[in-house]
Amino acid sequence: MRRKYILLLFFNVLLTTSAIAQLDSKDYICSYGNLNHSMELIKNKKAICVAFLGGSITDMKGWRALIMDYLREQYPETSFNFINAGIPSLGSLPHAFRLKHDVLEMNVPDLMFVESAVNDSGNGTPEKVQRRALEGIIRHSRSINPDMDLVMMAFADPDKMKDYQQGKIPLEVRVHQEMARHYHLTFINLAREVSDRIAAGEFSWEKDFKNLHPSPFGQELYAHTMKILFQQTGYDHDIKSEGLLEVMDKGNYSRADYLSPGKAVQLNGFVLNKNWSPSDSARTRSGFVHVPVLEGKTPGASFVLDFKGAVIGLAMLAGPDTGMLEYWIDGKQYPVIDFYTRWSKNLHLPWYVLLADDLGEGTHRLEGKISKARNPDSKGHALRVVNFLVN
Repeated sequence: MRRKYILLLFFNVLLTTSAIAQLDSKDYICSYGNLNHSMELIKNKKAICVAFLGGSITDMKGWRALIMDYLREQYPETSFNFINAGIPSLGSLPHAFRLKHDVLEMNVPDLMFVESAVNDSGNGTPEKVQRRALEGIIRHSRSINPDMDLVMMAFADPDKMKDYQQGKIPLEVRVHQEMARHYHLTFINLAREVSDRIAAGEFSWEKDFKNLHPSPFGQELYAHTMKILFQQTGYDHDIKSEGLLEVMDKGNYSRADYLSPGKAVQLNGFVLNKNWSPSDSARTRSGFVHVPVLEGKTPGASFVLDFKGAVIGLAMLAGPDTGMLEYWIDGKQYPVIDFYTRWSKNLHLPWYVLLADDLGEGTHRLEGKISKARNPDSKGHALRVVNFLVN
């Protein structure tokens, strides 16, 4: 308790210094829309569901817990139901395909915070996929609850700071902001705020913020700006929901969903392990262990999947023995995919990969086979499918 008090005191002192007085957290909140629906529920002491969809920065004990505590303390007569849909390593593509399972089937949010800028950068997610995924999240959410308020956020990392220092807007930040602007949502540019404050000499990345997984000081900074969002937001009875605005990309993943690994047929060397757990010492992620997994370990092992929709992908476990996939869709052969990643050595990483996009509506057939080739750093040829991805 004493440590928390000292940390809060230190943070508040920083916010009142002359250096920080030149920078106002309000300037990093882009209110292209409003939180009218949420604030009406909160201030009228009604029940409200708040979801947090993001990666490890959302999942860890930090800004999310601080905001939950803040809302409970500020509005003690309002009943809050919070959904933590933060999973480490996951960005916009996984978020779009797990939205139904991890959020909407749990409860329908009235307010949802969405972040993927850090992991999209780290995972190398192409811009087109980022746009389709984020637009899909927005449209899917609003199709279920037209009144849902969404807050798009971009967190800080060294690459984004470097871009700002060079006068560039980081790609992932730009994509988040453009989505928020088009769909009239709130966008909080925490990446820019951290970069500006460090450039102004208020604190340092190395000594204070520490990491892209922020220190308690950094978590307080994130939460401080979010609290300002709530403090400056009211509600207006006359404002009505806009519903779904004009689509930006018709190929967006607004119908993204999982298809069970048990749907695969003609298994040759693959088996469905209904309660998978690792046989090695590599770590796992919550939600990706003790689940059904379609598993094959030997070159030449194959499966077939018939599916509907324009998109097909895989939610894999990319661990120390991960292999490579040869595959065909509707008889057309595609380039071999290597699922081994720079994180796979000690972790069965949840790894989402699109096999094909823009296939056209209708029924398609995927044929997959484990390649004889393998990554030189991998210990084997194993392929483990937690879910197929369809849209």
